[in-house]
Amino acid sequence: MSKKILFVASLGVAMLTSTQAMASSYGAGDIFTRFGIARIDPKSNNGDLVNGTLETDVKTGRGFAFTLGYRFTDQLGIELLAAAPFKHDVTLTDSSNNTIGASVKHLPPTLTAQYYPLGGTDSPVQPYAGVGINYTRFSSEKIDISGADLDLKSSWGAAGQLGVDLLINDNWALNAAAWYMDIDSEARLNGDKIGTVHVDPLVIMAGASFRF
Repeated sequence: MSKKILFVASLGVAMLTSTQAMASSYGAGDIFTRFGIARIDPKSNNGDLVNGTLETDVKTGRGFAFTLGYRFTDQLGIELLAAAPFKHDVTLTDSSNNTIGASVKHLPPTLTAQYYPLGGTDSPVQPYAGVGINYTRFSSEKIDISGADLDLKSSWGAAGQLGVDLLINDNWALNAAAWYMDIDSEARLNGDKIGTVHVDPLVIMAGASFRF
């Protein structure tokens, strides 16, 4: 996961040193939306279920995501991440390497307070960082056990964010952003608690930004 964070940071540095684009001041009063394709990459160890007898592996998901934000000052703002529900395939493996398939969808709205170190300047590259809170609602849970009902409870957790806008003109910019989300969900099978699924994904989005 650290390699992915390093990749996003390197992308921001490359933009800072290579772009020649120019645009008007980027700061207080801006209302903006960002949108693109997101990759949701859960951490490698997602926990054990049923008293440690089933190892959980939540697979990578992809989908469309977008944000809506506002800049209170040149350097301080707020942003809400939203998306269409992301689908993840899940593999449960026992000690004999027998597997059970499952799947789940989740919707992870995330609100972050943001800091823009170059806000209020004409710099064509505007990096930012944010911290906030994530709420994740799970739905459409399925498991390949006849007659079984799988349920994942909603989750609240902390979130962190890094991003960069590469300004094209007064309204449009290219955008790359990454979020880390603390997502832990209580899992139930036929109403009985069977453990906790630790998703804790790194979300990477690439797309565009539009200032109104």
